[in-house]
Parts: sequence; structure tokens; C-alpha cells
Amino acid sequence: MALLIVIIAFICFIIADMLIRKYLEKHKAKKAREEREKILQVSLNLDFTHEAKTLKRAEVENPKARILAVDDEPVILDSFRKILVLDGYSVDTVETGQEALGLVQKHHYDFVFTDLKMPHMSGEDVCKSVKHLRPDIDVIIITGYASVESAVETMKYGAMDYIQKPFTEEELTEMVKKFVVKRHDRIQKQIKPKVHITHLSYKDDPKSTEFFIPGGVFISEGHCWCVVNQDGTVKMGIDDFSKKLLGKIEDIEMPNLGMIVTKGQTLFNVKAGGKTFHFKSPLSGKVSKINNDLKEDFEALDITPYEKNWICIVDADNLDTELPELKIGNTAVSFYQEQIDEAQEILKKKLVQSGKLKEDDKANVLQYGVLTQLTNLEMDEFAEKFFV
Repeated sequence: MALLIVIIAFICFIIADMLIRKYLEKHKAKKAREEREKILQVSLNLDFTHEAKTLKRAEVENPKARILAVDDEPVILDSFRKILVLDGYSVDTVETGQEALGLVQKHHYDFVFTDLKMPHMSGEDVCKSVKHLRPDIDVIIITGYASVESAVETMKYGAMDYIQKPFTEEELTEMVKKFVVKRHDRIQKQIKPKVHITHLSYKDDPKSTEFFIPGGVFISEGHCWCVVNQDGTVKMGIDDFSKKLLGKIEDIEMPNLGMIVTKGQTLFNVKAGGKTFHFKSPLSGKVSKINNDLKEDFEALDITPYEKNWICIVDADNLDTELPELKIGNTAVSFYQEQIDEAQEILKKKLVQSGKLKEDDKANVLQYGVLTQLTNLEMDEFAEKFFV
């Protein structure tokens, strides 16, 4: 009976917590909307003619994105501004392409939305000029039904996408949300990979372009990590470099308990993308423990390949002579950076040859699971070079 009361009380607590969270989220959203409505009202009375004759500006706190919209129809701009400001975007609007080009040289926008058919300066010309002046700004074409083909044609000049008018509030907000995600993904692919030594072993985003090495962790040239325990045993696993490039782990073939392993001998095998990759032992010794918990949850490696997600523990025989050959601290960072640069060059060449990447594409190819885009032979060649 007491157990039943405890269970009921626990369920009631969970339900109450969910209801409170839902109420607070709803209240927060309502308050944010009210503040944005005030911003809209105030913006109508502000004078920005010193920057551009037809400029109207509505800025919100912590915007989802900063948008400049240009259209020769004020009613379209008013609708555009109201919908997006209430949804959390900062929006500038002008009625001519010339004004838009002046603003992009002074302000840092994420997007320029431009009508395709305008007098004096067309949306196509706006797109070409914006991408020339500020290649970092994404351009979206606003077009009527009859001009969809022209809008698609404009994309060859650098426009990210187009949106068709007339549009409903829901259609506009959903489309812009997709554009923001698309922009974020593009930027992440272009960012040069960075290596960090950190006291945190986990990653907020397993698909980020950054590589992590926790302080105190040794890295082998075959991309295994090691941590020496107080009793002299050594935890081992796959490092962030290998985990990121392999992507989703499908299986791990653990070593046998009691196995005597020498440095450079295959210690465990990792399966990803239907391919098995062999990882060499960074130290000599006897396998004293394997991580059975990890076998039940390979997705935990997406949170971190370090700490509790070790693969096995080895009673090391030659720590004094073998441990100094591993990388730690700044030496590990330098090693990672060299490996990153070399892997970028090799993988880009392979992806270009297979037609999956253009020769002039500057994207960072070291993306989550990139090795699965290679042929089996190419994966073998890469593993032989980086994981052995």
C-alpha cells in the first residue's frame, strides 16, 4: 500500500511539473509577443530617413535572425515586418534596391529578402549586387506565381531560395525557419574545425565542427584515448576525431577479458556505415575489464566518446616507456590540427572525384559520418592512414 502511494505521488509530481513548465513556457511566449507588439508600434514612429528614405526598422532582443526586406509594395513590407517581428526576428524594410544595397554596406544582416519584379532595380540585380558586396549574406527572392521560373533562375546568381506571394503568416514563418536552419548548416560546414582542451568531456552538439580533448587525456596516433587510473590501470576508447568522422556507431567488437595485447595490436573493432574499422592498442598489457554498459547504448558516444564511454581497461605493462609516446595537452592539439588538415585534403579530393563535392567548394568536409560517403576501398585506405 505504501509503495502504491509513493508511485501515485511520483506520477502526480511528474504531471504537476509538466503542467507548470507548460504554463511558464506559454506565459513567457505571451510576454515576448506583447513586447514585440510594442516594438512594432514604436517603430512606426521612428525616423530613419537619414539612412534610407523609406527605411522602417523593428529590432527585437536576441533575434532569431536579422533581415532586410525590399519590395516596392509597402503593404507587402508591412505584412512581412509584422509577421516576422512577432515571431522573433529583427526586420528592416525599404522600397528600393538602391536603398537595400546602401544598408548592406553599413549593417550586418543574415538575410536580404527581395521582390523579383521592381522598377529601377530588379530583384535579380539586387541579388547579384548583395552577393558581390556581402557574400556572407543569404538572399531570398520574393516572387509571384507567374515569376517562379525567374526566381529559380536567379538562384544561379547566389540566391539561397525563394518564397512565393501571397503567403499566409504560417507559411512565411515556416519558410523563414527553414532558411535559418539552412544558413546555420552552411556556416557550420564552412567553419574551419577547431580543437579544444576542456574540462568538459561532453558536446552540446555531436555534429559540431569542433573537436574536443579533455584535460589529462592521452591520445594515440591511431586515435584511441587513454586515461591512467589511480591503481595504474588504463581506460581506453575511441577519440573525438575518429568518432566524428565515423558518425553513428552500429557495433563495437570488444576484446576478450584476459587478452594479452601488445602496443600496435588490434584491440577493438568499431562498425559504422556497414564497415568495420580496426583500432590498435596504444599500450601493452592485459585486458582486465570491458564496458558492457556501452554495448547497450552506443548513442552515448554522440554525447562524448570519453569518460564513462570507455571501451576497455588494460593493466599496462610498460607505462614508463610507452606512455611518453602518446600525445597530451598542446602536443595532442597540434597532432589533431595536423590530422584535421590532412584529412580535409584527402576527403575533399575523394568527394570531388565521386561527384559529391565541387572542386571550388570551400565547405569543411570533416562532417559527422563523412567516412560513410566513401567507397569500401576508400574507407580502408583512410583507416590505414589514420587509425593504424
